[in-house]
Amino acid sequence: MSILQHTEFSILDLVPVRQGSSHKEAMENSLKIARLAEKTGFKRYWIAEHHNTPSLVSSATPLLIQYIAQGTQTIRVGSGGVMLPNHSPLIVAEQFGTLATLYPNRIDLGLGRAPGTDGNTARALRRDREESVEDFPRDVQELRSYLSVQGSHNSVRAIPGEGLDVPVYLLGSSTFSARLAAYLGLPYAFASHFAPRYLYEALRIYRNEFSPSDLQHNPYTIAGVNIVIADTDEEAEYLATTGEQFALQIIRNTRKPLPPPVKDMDSIWSPQEAIQVKLMREYSFVGSPDTVRNKLSHFIEKTGVNEIIVTTYIYDMQAQLHSFELLSELKQKESSL
Repeated sequence: MSILQHTEFSILDLVPVRQGSSHKEAMENSLKIARLAEKTGFKRYWIAEHHNTPSLVSSATPLLIQYIAQGTQTIRVGSGGVMLPNHSPLIVAEQFGTLATLYPNRIDLGLGRAPGTDGNTARALRRDREESVEDFPRDVQELRSYLSVQGSHNSVRAIPGEGLDVPVYLLGSSTFSARLAAYLGLPYAFASHFAPRYLYEALRIYRNEFSPSDLQHNPYTIAGVNIVIADTDEEAEYLATTGEQFALQIIRNTRKPLPPPVKDMDSIWSPQEAIQVKLMREYSFVGSPDTVRNKLSHFIEKTGVNEIIVTTYIYDMQAQLHSFELLSELKQKESSL
């Protein structure tokens, strides 16, 4: 049987704003993608928290999760992730407890420890808080306590929230969260779609050190990748220049709305910038269905991950929907062989 057949596919959305479009249109586009994902068999749809970034409108992550969950029926919806240092664990427990009450058995809580923004904005979010290396593990445990059955015995309770045991996932781009996820017996997602350097080391540590928990008996790994599929390799490579420009803006710290594709990236970036973007986007699979099938199958076989979560930056909305349709068809075709 094909390795794609046994791998779950999901979508990670940063709710990008395209040049010439509005914030509301960006959110409406996300709902369109989520509805297509549900229809075509994707497992989950996650939204990532970012702040003070003109190209992204995913700052109020729980509100967008509710918007997506209300507009769909069965697909799991969640955060990829909530940046816990920006928030009180109690507030997060109450927010996701409310979501899990409204949409039972559909809400995921992915947690990260990066600020998801620049230093000035992080200070505005967290005010005068000084974070230590112990804070994130302690906050994760406090948050899980609020959501547990035992939370009803706490002097401070998450209402709604306690007893719901909303599934918690730890996210990371280094080995820190890998060790913590293994210690706590939680599923682990690695941000290899933009920070690929420690992917294999983090997966090795997580699997070797994993301790089963009441909610997770075996290691479960998710890897983020960039995927752009079109009818031909040439068209896909052209569409993918939007994502390359988006990555270039991160390097240059010029966060503008998502730009249209270009014929020649060499006229935009320097040779050094081109290398930086390609390193950042090492795990990007671009091409026709056959091309992506081969590359993606090799990646899954090499990493052994249970799930692929996909980011796709395409300027033309119909082309983006088509890319997700083609990705879904890859798995469906493999299942029928």
